[in-house]
Amino acid sequence: METLQPADVAAALGVSPNKVRQLIREGKLMAVPGSGNSRIPADFLQDGAVLRHLPGLITVLKDGGYTDAEVFDWLFREDESLPGTPVQALRDDRHTEVTRRAQALAF
Repeated sequence: METLQPADVAAALGVSPNKVRQLIREGKLMAVPGSGNSRIPADFLQDGAVLRHLPGLITVLKDGGYTDAEVFDWLFREDESLPGTPVQALRDDRHTEVTRRAQALAF
């Protein structure tokens, strides 16, 4: 998995590194668990923005009791029924399927 530092993410989004850290604190973006806020998966960005439905998906899973590590694991775990990973499905604009699965798991 390719990861980026906050400065790289900031450049891609056209914001400051502090804004990237704020997005992480607010749960609108995630860093790799255990990396502090220093490594963000490149797959979380697309066309100069955070994946459109990623913040809502993170919220659904966290509200359902998932830890950051469990959310991260779920986002990148292969799922034959999607196919691929939930992150890839988001990137392919198949967010409805992913959101339904997250809602079912979280509650």
